[in-house]
Amino acid sequence: MSDPDILPVLTAGAPAPGGHYTQAIVHGGLVYVSGQLPTVVGAPHDPGAPFETQLRRVLANLDAILAASGSGPDRLLKVTAYIVGGANWPAFNRLYAEHLGETRPARSVVPVPELHYGYLVEIDAIAAQRPASPSGTEPTA
Repeated sequence: MSDPDILPVLTAGAPAPGGHYTQAIVHGGLVYVSGQLPTVVGAPHDPGAPFETQLRRVLANLDAILAASGSGPDRLLKVTAYIVGGANWPAFNRLYAEHLGETRPARSVVPVPELHYGYLVEIDAIAAQRPASPSGTEPTA
């Protein structure tokens, strides 16, 4: 990117983007995470995995991107989840709550008829970066 205040994020800890986008963008102390599918680094697509497995994979990808951005799940401000099938809603709520614990960002859950590759869940998010340390160096995730 040409603007030094807008920083793309790319970590090997999450699947590389499959299109014309980056895993996340950092600007003004905020992290904008692109939609994450339940793909696994170096593995073929597996849309046949159970919903719970897919959701855990998405959350792991989200966590890896947040860490690489100088943030973390405890810094989430807004989460948008797209899920296929209303029957998956209770499992989503349960696993999401287990994963985030006391962290309760603003959230939207959007039921959709289908997602790319036949997956059952996709999540995008906005988070705050951790404050810079007093010495002015970047925080470590």
